[in-house]
Amino acid sequence: MTQTLLQTLQHHLIDIDAGWSIGSFGAIGEFHQRLTDTLIIDEPSELVRVTEKGGLRLNLDRLSEVAAIAFETLSPRPERWGQGLALCLPAEEAKGADRSVLTELGPDIDALQPDARTDILFDMGLNKPQIDFCIRTSDQSLLEILRAESGRSLFEPANPAMGAILKAHPARVVVSPLGRVEVYQKIGGPDTGGVSPDGPHTHVLPKLLRNGRTHSANTPIPEGFVPCASLHPASPVMGNQGEDIPFDNSRFEAFQGLLKTYGLNEYVGVKSEVLRALESGDTGSLTEPESRLKRVALRNTLRQQLRVANANTDLDRAGVCSELLNRFDRNALSKAEDEDSEPDRPGHEGERA
Repeated sequence: MTQTLLQTLQHHLIDIDAGWSIGSFGAIGEFHQRLTDTLIIDEPSELVRVTEKGGLRLNLDRLSEVAAIAFETLSPRPERWGQGLALCLPAEEAKGADRSVLTELGPDIDALQPDARTDILFDMGLNKPQIDFCIRTSDQSLLEILRAESGRSLFEPANPAMGAILKAHPARVVVSPLGRVEVYQKIGGPDTGGVSPDGPHTHVLPKLLRNGRTHSANTPIPEGFVPCASLHPASPVMGNQGEDIPFDNSRFEAFQGLLKTYGLNEYVGVKSEVLRALESGDTGSLTEPESRLKRVALRNTLRQQLRVANANTDLDRAGVCSELLNRFDRNALSKAEDEDSEPDRPGHEGERA
C-alpha cells in the first residue's frame, strides 16, 4: 500500500489543479499551484515542490506509518460536495511541540530553499498538538519585536507582535510530523483587500483555535488518528476559487477510485447500496441512515448521480435522483445537519484569516 500511496501523492503533486494543506482546526497552511507560477524546486519523486509563492515537502520516511483516509463532505449547496485524502498518524505519533507562547527556534535549517536556512524561525504558539505554526524572517525590525515578546501569547491584548506580523508579512511555515507547507505570499487582511491571495496562503482564526479540535468535524477521521497533511484532488464541480464549473466526469471517476481504495467501509458501503438501488430500480428500499457519516454518503451519492445523469442527458435517471433528493436531501439544510456541511472552496474547512 505504501508504494501505491506514494504514486498517488507523486501524481497529484504535479497536478496544478490539486491542492495540499497541513494544519489543525483554526490554523492551516495551504499549497496551491497555478499555470503562471514559476517552479523553483520540482522533485515529485521526493514529494517536494516549490514555487515563488510557496512550497510543500512531505516526509517520505514516515509514509509507511500513514493511514490514508479518502472522504467526501457535504456542501450547503445541493449541487456540490467536497473531497479529500487525509494523511493520518496515530495520535501518539502525531504530536508536535504544542507550544502556547511565541518561541524563537533559531535558523530554519530545514527550509525548502537553501537561501532561507539562515532566516530565523519563530513558533507562534498556537497550542495545536499535531502542528507547529511558525513564521520565518530576516527582517531586523520584526526580529526585534518578536524577540522582545517571546514567551508571551500572541493573543494577549497588549501584545504588539501580532500586529507587527500582519504588517511585515513574513513567510509562514506550518510543520507536522509528515512534512511542511511554506507560504511566501502576503497574509490575507487589510493589505490584500480582506481576502487571501490566490495560490498558497494561510489561515489563523482564534475563535476556531479555542475549540481545541485537531480537525474539522466534516472530516471523518477514525478515533485514535490525527490528520497531519491533506491532499485535495481537483474537484469535478468547483474551480480553484470555489466557482461553478461544468461537471467533469474524469475528475469525478478519478476520485471515486481513491475512495474505493482509501475510503471508510461504512461510507463506501452506503454508496454501493445507493448505486445498486438506482441500477435495479428498487429505490423504495432506501431509508434514512442512522449515522451522520452514512447520511452524508447517501446524500452525496444522489447529488453525484444527478450530475452524472444530467451530463449524460439521462432524463429518467435524473428524474429518479431528483425525487430521492427531495426525500433525503432537502435544499435547505436543517439546523441538526448544519455540522455536516462543507464550505464551498476546495481545501478549506471553514477557516479564514
